[in-house]
Amino acid sequence: MTKLKVIFIILLIVVVAFSAGLFAYLSGIGAVDSDDTEDVTVTIPQGSGASAIVAILDDAGLVKNTTFAKINARIGGYNSLQANTYVFNKSMTLPEMMEAINKGDFDYISKTAFRVAEGYRLTQSAEALAEVTPYTKEEVLAKWDDKAYVKELIGKYWFLTDDVLDEDVMHPLEGYLFPDTYYIMDTEPTIESITELALDRMDAVLTERKSQIEQSDFSIHEFLTLASIVTKEGCATEEDAAHIAGVFINRLNDDMSLGSDVTVCYIFDEDRVDLKVSQLESDSPYNARKVKGMIPGPICAVPEIAIDGVLNHADTKDMFFYAGPDGTIYYAETNEEHEKNVADHPWTEEDLEEARD
Repeated sequence: MTKLKVIFIILLIVVVAFSAGLFAYLSGIGAVDSDDTEDVTVTIPQGSGASAIVAILDDAGLVKNTTFAKINARIGGYNSLQANTYVFNKSMTLPEMMEAINKGDFDYISKTAFRVAEGYRLTQSAEALAEVTPYTKEEVLAKWDDKAYVKELIGKYWFLTDDVLDEDVMHPLEGYLFPDTYYIMDTEPTIESITELALDRMDAVLTERKSQIEQSDFSIHEFLTLASIVTKEGCATEEDAAHIAGVFINRLNDDMSLGSDVTVCYIFDEDRVDLKVSQLESDSPYNARKVKGMIPGPICAVPEIAIDGVLNHADTKDMFFYAGPDGTIYYAETNEEHEKNVADHPWTEEDLEEARD
């Protein structure tokens, strides 16, 4: 055998060995089961190195070959591994998972969604939070109503003032949690940390409009109170939000009651269009059918459409409005015109039943 042939055979053996090794390596860091997409949740503690993370993934059944996985962890360039709880599956390769941890990829971080819906009362938001956390509705409300805690928040957020601590205010943070969906990524979230997500969002929305609010005739607390009533009265369109706000402002300027039934609903922690006479006669300071001027505080979570509706309220002579059963809102300058609107577009028992559902 010539020397050239020996060299060729040696090179061939090296290439074959390298190819086999590379194939084994790539297979070893590949997916455990390409057909298994069931979620597997893993928690990466603070300060975990690449080797420790491989061990965590291995314990979760996400590693095909531990040896090759450790090699990849050393040579993969994973220099900014981020602690969090991640959701992977067995169809993912090791590099995909390691890269997700290295970037703190939001798409793979375990998230719990907490939603403050437009028009939600604080009691409803507390219930929504209780559904996705270890806390009960009562625990959430107790924290939100804790005046010592609220005082801490007043020191942090410019739009929270001592007005929320007035003895007539039912819930200090009512109307201050901005309606949105919030993703909770902490493995052990606190009520405080979640609350600040919603307050931070409100901060951003109000700060953008701070100069306009300061130029209005209302304090920030009064402003949000009016915007919350506009919200519950029905502001499906920007035009209606601005028009309803204009009507309320006219009534305030004429030293009238706001005449709003939705404030009575708030007293009884419910939503209904067929309030009982006994409810309408409530002596609560929130009863805007009896109390002249502004009620003690907001009655629900306030969306941007209502905030902007108050800021850009319609210049109108209308003093009344009425929402018909089909959702159309009818406006009137006089009580006679208002009563005609009510008579021309009455709520039937069927309409009321549908509204209750």
